[in-house]
Amino acid sequence: MACGGFVCSRSALCVLNIIYVMVSLLMTGVAAWGKWFGLVSSFRVMAAVIAVGLFLFAVAIVGLYGALKHHQGLLFFYMLILFMVFIVQFSVACACLAISKEQQNLLLEIGWNKSESMQKDLERTLDCCDFIKVNYNGTCEANCFNDQTCTLCSEIIQNYADDALHFVGGISLFFCFTEILGVWLAYRYRNQKDPRQYPGAFI
Repeated sequence: MACGGFVCSRSALCVLNIIYVMVSLLMTGVAAWGKWFGLVSSFRVMAAVIAVGLFLFAVAIVGLYGALKHHQGLLFFYMLILFMVFIVQFSVACACLAISKEQQNLLLEIGWNKSESMQKDLERTLDCCDFIKVNYNGTCEANCFNDQTCTLCSEIIQNYADDALHFVGGISLFFCFTEILGVWLAYRYRNQKDPRQYPGAFI
């Protein structure tokens, strides 16, 4: 059967959702692994990543089941959710790629002040102390604190933040196109006739 037919559309939709399942399991596994080995002590960060992974897994399962069964209701529900995710993700991608240095520094400072556990993670990982001014009379998780040779965490973070935002924005933009592809495939697949049914059947 030529590509673009019923079988080809179903196969493409199944492959796309299998990829989504693998990505969701990878996200969940990496977050759990990081928490288990103490790489991430912030429960909020771990819970957020796991929640996103589980949500993606649920959407992928709905799409996969809908594709295999040619279920009209599930496919419509899948299209609707995927389109809403596309809108949110496209907005995030544009924001990451278009953010200015001033906005970036403000967001970094707000994020730094929100979680003490994240501060400790960054101090230990980046070997730095504090965000605005190093206070050697306080406490710090970095090894350099004992020698009083620490640099500000803000300086190190800002050096990598621009590249990280562009990377996140690019990855998000890439997945936006896969989501639009999923919506288009689901829409096309819903309106195709199953060749296994009798010729007069409309599904």
